Amino acid sequence: MENRSQWGTRAGFILAAVGSAVGLGNIWRFPSVAYENGGGAFFIPYLIALLTAGIPILIMEFTMGHKYRGSAPLTFRRVNKKAEFIGWWGVLVAFVISTYYSVIVAWAMSYSVFSFKLNWGSDTGAFFGDYTQSVVEPGQFGSFVPGVLIPLVIVWIIILGILFKGVKKGIEIANRIMIPLLLVVFLLIVIRAVTLPGALDGLEAFFKPEFSKIMKGEVWVAAYGQIFFSMSIAFAIMITYSSYLPKKSDITNNAFITGFGNSSFELLAGIGVFSVLGFMASQQGVSVGEVVDGGVGLAFVVFPAIINEFPALNELFGFLFFFSLVLAGLTSLMSISETYISGLIDKFNISRGKAVAFGGGLAAVISIIYSTQGGLFFLDAADYFINHFGVAMLGLVEVVLIAWILRKVGELKEHANGVSDIRVGAWWTISLGVITPIILGYMMFDLLKQNLTRAFDTPTGNYEGYSDLFILYGGWAVAGAALVIGILISVMKWKKSTNTNEEQMKEAK
Repeated sequence: MENRSQWGTRAGFILAAVGSAVGLGNIWRFPSVAYENGGGAFFIPYLIALLTAGIPILIMEFTMGHKYRGSAPLTFRRVNKKAEFIGWWGVLVAFVISTYYSVIVAWAMSYSVFSFKLNWGSDTGAFFGDYTQSVVEPGQFGSFVPGVLIPLVIVWIIILGILFKGVKKGIEIANRIMIPLLLVVFLLIVIRAVTLPGALDGLEAFFKPEFSKIMKGEVWVAAYGQIFFSMSIAFAIMITYSSYLPKKSDITNNAFITGFGNSSFELLAGIGVFSVLGFMASQQGVSVGEVVDGGVGLAFVVFPAIINEFPALNELFGFLFFFSLVLAGLTSLMSISETYISGLIDKFNISRGKAVAFGGGLAAVISIIYSTQGGLFFLDAADYFINHFGVAMLGLVEVVLIAWILRKVGELKEHANGVSDIRVGAWWTISLGVITPIILGYMMFDLLKQNLTRAFDTPTGNYEGYSDLFILYGGWAVAGAALVIGILISVMKWKKSTNTNEEQMKEAK
């Protein structure tokens, strides 16, 4: 008997899936990655990566969640009992990401308030340092930073409150409000940005194609990496979300809408960001290439400096920009957190309230580490290693397991085609069985080679020059713990519930 939570409407599911995919990385990562890898020409490998990796994996995960009707651990257990640990590995990766992702949302929340009076002043880099109070050595905690801790508590109150309400009354309603609001806010940002002096120079730099670059292998790896990291695939989210779909759901169509919705927002973000960077370049009398930045620096150092130079409505633009980061961050954070809430409910047969209190509460407590004076260093190391040796490695293992070892592609294709208007065929099979494993395998090999080479080159050859000890427990140990703890949980016995009885296991297969 089916007693699993369900989305109220198809639109509710799509908004939630798009909300999960559209996050902070769309705004601060995609524009700089595209610019550095051929500008307009980058869209060729990017589109190919979307069609041969992003959407195929999305269809695979939507189908798995819909067919096996469970959280990621339960889904993989129903695929094969020995594969349960992969689901828990994904859940633990999501858990780690939620602990520090919440802090970045808290920063954006603070900067939304700072925008009203442009509190960051003229030296925005120094202000960010003062705000995070990163005055200790990497690996040291120092004292708590109230300006980070207070908004962090607010972020978790919002997220846990939404998760307590459940799938239909909590997550779905929140996304129905936040995603349209995010789109409206960001459209206002783009409209204002493209009317600034120098905006056309920025757009020319962004879209100008350098076709010679797309002949380089690293550009294609960058394209696949961007698709992979921006679409919330391969770490339990989309399996969890699709498990709440009604039995009659158009899986393939939903995947295409989600994939192209995410990519459309990335393109919109690129237009907005590079219009503003063009304005900054014109104000300083330098080329656009000299002001391009990505990541945290773009959002919390470069953008405040640009906002200072605006001819009018500086405060309003600043608020809109950072409020858009808050909205994008919250929709992604709730999806990330739902993965371990769902896993706990299924495994231990407990109520949603208890799962949210334990799982979400534990994540909130651990996130306090990143609100200390040394929090920025812990965040940087955890983010790098959990993304590259958690998400990317997990994606490779997941695809190889489904396509090569368990040979489930045909079975999943039959299920997807049985409920979808757009039928998948050879394109999907080849993408999952050949293209994606080869690309991800090469990415992992290259990443391991880079990090191991750096570590053995010099005493400070690690990522960002961090010490060996800090990289060991702040980076490698974090990524490794997600796998080890996932394996340990997978060997624990399941509490009896309607979600794990033998009849449903047979029905799923």
